[in-house]
Amino acid sequence: MIAATETKLPHLLMPLPGPKAKRIIERDAEFVSPSYTRDYPLVAKRGRGAMIEDVDGNTFLDFAAGIAVCSTGHCHPEVVAAIQKQAAELIHMSGTDFYYEGMPQLAEKLSSIAPGKEPKRVYFGNSGAEAIEAAIKLAKYHTGRDKLIAFHGAFHGRTMGALSLTASRAVQRKGFGTLLSGVFHMPYPDTYRGTYGVCAQTASADCLNYLENELFRRRVDPEEVAGIFIEPIQGEGGYILAPPEFLQGLQRICRKHGILLVADEVQSGMGRTGKWWAVDHAPGVEPDVICVAKGIASGLPLSAVIARASVMDWKPGAHASTFGGNPVCIAASLATIRLLEEKYMQNARQVGEFIMRRTADWPQRYKNVGEVRGKGLMIGIEFVRDQKTKEKAPDLRNELIQLAFHKGLLVLGSGDTTLRFCPPLVIDEEQADFAVRTLEECIREVQQRA
Repeated sequence: MIAATETKLPHLLMPLPGPKAKRIIERDAEFVSPSYTRDYPLVAKRGRGAMIEDVDGNTFLDFAAGIAVCSTGHCHPEVVAAIQKQAAELIHMSGTDFYYEGMPQLAEKLSSIAPGKEPKRVYFGNSGAEAIEAAIKLAKYHTGRDKLIAFHGAFHGRTMGALSLTASRAVQRKGFGTLLSGVFHMPYPDTYRGTYGVCAQTASADCLNYLENELFRRRVDPEEVAGIFIEPIQGEGGYILAPPEFLQGLQRICRKHGILLVADEVQSGMGRTGKWWAVDHAPGVEPDVICVAKGIASGLPLSAVIARASVMDWKPGAHASTFGGNPVCIAASLATIRLLEEKYMQNARQVGEFIMRRTADWPQRYKNVGEVRGKGLMIGIEFVRDQKTKEKAPDLRNELIQLAFHKGLLVLGSGDTTLRFCPPLVIDEEQADFAVRTLEECIREVQQRA
């Protein structure tokens, strides 16, 4: 048996799932909420780096990273050491009511890497959805306004406020009744699917025109809008990249009307795109508020809202979290940021460029590949039935995810027809090459059967 710590590539010992995995899946079906979505029967036991070992001893190359969470890989020794050291000293004291050194230390670090020269302040929570909820309340508190704008295809979380901004899939909203009032949605500049036009400049101009001349003229006065929430790269919406000129134009409109620009960097932040933030790829864009979670603590539950100090002006008692900024999670985050800064953010950029080079010609070579897009190690591959009509092929994408699993590669979907690569930022070119070759093999198998 090969342990996950002893290999860089997958090693499967049996048809999947194995006997132990089957037993656990049966118990899960009996006792665990049926609301969870599981793409394939992986029952994880241990992990190291980009490798996962299941309960039957099979090892997999993880190109999902716990949904873009394990930024420094699974169980990085330095992160583990920081967790162990802190857990032996202080596990919980609640930063809501007391002080401890880690909170201002991490807040200062996050402030230093956030865009813009104005001083920042930081609020801590436990998850991306909590960060969005806090940002909603902060935007309303600071501006005294009650309306919000988000985008088609957006995913901001599943709590009721965050869900009100979410417009990714109807199933995420179905059955929950009336959501937060005063939320308006507008098109996201998706240049591939042709939301508006076919190029970044046209898509950006037309979406901004829609905002000012349709939404603001017919549906909501801009003087009533507290904040515009945007993912610079849509996470669950298909790994769609907002053109830099769109983000720049959106910032100009927000500044003009006194609206807060809120960047949801929950999935795209913390070095995943090769820079600290996806908005860093758009020169001059400095959001008023940044929401971050997922990769911030390499797997421990932590989120943060980073805002301009002049914006985070709420008073004591306005918002708080019992566990947000937990000492152990903060220790993990400080270790994570140090590692990202020293080597893994640069590695994400370099290996991401390697993958993009290897896959750049796929739309020409494979009839079912519509587009390959991304930044750093946040890469989306769009699958279609027909490249001319761009007809969606969700069944094909889902079949490819299953095939990859049975070859030892863990990947996830995004949006209706996109397969995403969001591995730990520690992967090397050998592992990236395996992932590319494996997915190519899966594509050929599907096309041959068709």
